[in-house]
Amino acid sequence: MRYMLLIYGDEQALGETERAQCYVESTHLAREIHSKGQYLAAAPLHPTSTATSVRVRDGKRLITDGPFAETREQLGGYFLIDAKDLDEAIGIAARIPMARTGTVEIRPVIEVAGLPTA
Repeated sequence: MRYMLLIYGDEQALGETERAQCYVESTHLAREIHSKGQYLAAAPLHPTSTATSVRVRDGKRLITDGPFAETREQLGGYFLIDAKDLDEAIGIAARIPMARTGTVEIRPVIEVAGLPTA
């Protein structure tokens, strides 16, 4: 089953050195789970200051700068994995470096027929 591991944290909490180390550790984890056939994708996201939100109401687009809502933790990246069950996904999520200072939300991915494949 595919799981999306959504990584949340305070985007101001890490300095450049800490962020670089987080990327090194995340890359190591990605390579390790890739060797086990569990890695599908992963990437950090640019800060929320670069975000744009789109809503359509009554047929009209509403465009705003920034994320949809103000929160203490921001979505900072993700891993998309293939795990046999939730327990295995939890084991991988716990190894993501930002789990030590933020939150990793685990969401099963719904398989929709007819979507293009990579």
